[in-house]
Amino acid sequence: MIERLEIGVNRPRIDLKPVTGILGGLIFFLGASMLAPVLVALLYDEASWSAFLLTAVSAMAGGAFLFIVFRPKHEIRIREAFLIVSLAWFVGSLVGAFPFTLSGTLDSYTDAVFETMSGLTTTGATILGGATSHGFVNPAIENIDKSLLFWRSLSHWLGGMGIIVLSLALLPLLGIGGMQLFQAEYSGSKSDKLTPRVQETAFLLWSVYIGMTAVQFILLWAHPSMDWFEAINHAFSTLATGGFSTKNASVAAFDSVYVDIIITVFMFLAGINFAMHYRLFSGNASGFFRNREIRFYTFLTVIFILAISAALWISNSYSIGDAFRYGSFQVVSIITTTGFGSDNYAIWQPLASFLLFLLFFTGGCAGSTGGGIKMIRIMIITKNIAREFRQLIHPQAVIPVRIGDRVIETPILKTILGFFVLYFFIFAIGSLIMSSLGFDLVSSMGASIASLGNIGPGWGEFGPIDNYAHVPAFGKWVLTILMLIGRLELFTILVIFTPWFWRN
Repeated sequence: MIERLEIGVNRPRIDLKPVTGILGGLIFFLGASMLAPVLVALLYDEASWSAFLLTAVSAMAGGAFLFIVFRPKHEIRIREAFLIVSLAWFVGSLVGAFPFTLSGTLDSYTDAVFETMSGLTTTGATILGGATSHGFVNPAIENIDKSLLFWRSLSHWLGGMGIIVLSLALLPLLGIGGMQLFQAEYSGSKSDKLTPRVQETAFLLWSVYIGMTAVQFILLWAHPSMDWFEAINHAFSTLATGGFSTKNASVAAFDSVYVDIIITVFMFLAGINFAMHYRLFSGNASGFFRNREIRFYTFLTVIFILAISAALWISNSYSIGDAFRYGSFQVVSIITTTGFGSDNYAIWQPLASFLLFLLFFTGGCAGSTGGGIKMIRIMIITKNIAREFRQLIHPQAVIPVRIGDRVIETPILKTILGFFVLYFFIFAIGSLIMSSLGFDLVSSMGASIASLGNIGPGWGEFGPIDNYAHVPAFGKWVLTILMLIGRLELFTILVIFTPWFWRN
């Protein structure tokens, strides 16, 4: 029986012992997940099995030791939850990077951390297939071991729903402070808690996630252009809205309308709140289709598909079929922050390119695996702008901001406004740093928003057929941090750098 915190017991402002213990548990599970690439390496007779096995055993042993020694005995408080979540992604990337270097695939540990953080944060930016600033040529995606390709996609899949939420479902310690961890990492609203117990909620979400992944895997495997390995990798990357592919040309390499359709549909589904998926599968179809965020997300997606498809047909001389095919795929890929590519949007005519660029500042629904600003925030800020116009005409009227029948309270509006300001400020800082490293304006802005929005491919030198290998080490660490900040939706990680976090 876990000892609960009692009134009067003195504890430090931030107790690092439970933080260390839970991080140890997460490291253990990350190490255990590396046993799957070991099996893939043995199946394909690849030497990289030893790199994965060494990392897995070390992580499991070290993680188990930390968990046993520092196992929490008190309720986890909110500051400790923020610290755990922020450190989990960073430590996970440091540990998950070792197979890339131990196998000799990557010469730079910085590149390995970049690739792993890109995986766990479901960004999908890669350093494979390009020459680094030090002259080392990273191998092309098709030339690395399948076990490493599998690990990239698996890291997407684990990071998509969140290793924190996975732990909520599996670790018995999560009776202590599980809800604080859930609220710190999970981007859905409190009303999305499906059951009174957070472990059951996490289990249900993961059940939906696994089931949808399995369905997409079967549908992709059924097509002759994909074998089982390519199908499982793309299913992992799609449901996580990640974007890592087994091909340098991404989904375009398969040149299949069927594959494009399947991946487009599942990218769109992955951009919807998974709690709403559970309600739909549980028979509450009316609640799913009445959800205003889903309707807004669908409306925006359809509008941009029609506009970009028309632009491709008129300005780029695509046939109507090809314009709709590539326009639909790229719109859904960017709006959900997946980052798959079926066409090189960097060479589209300005109108289609500009419309697609706008989608880099959107994102899927809250509670989805997508990154970005999120649809619910865009809805609320749009309604608030409309309210301000009405207020000018009727200055004495009390005009609340509503989403359906729900009135959005002023503190929430201030938080969302603060989020927007901070989001664009961080985007500007990232662009400024990349510009100072010698990249042109379009490339700098593209790399910054693609990392912060967890999209992956950007613009200019970082387009859909390019990579990030040539970015200097300092720039890669900056983009790595942007990925982490974006995945944890700004406040979760930035709050630990404020003086108020460490004060009583």
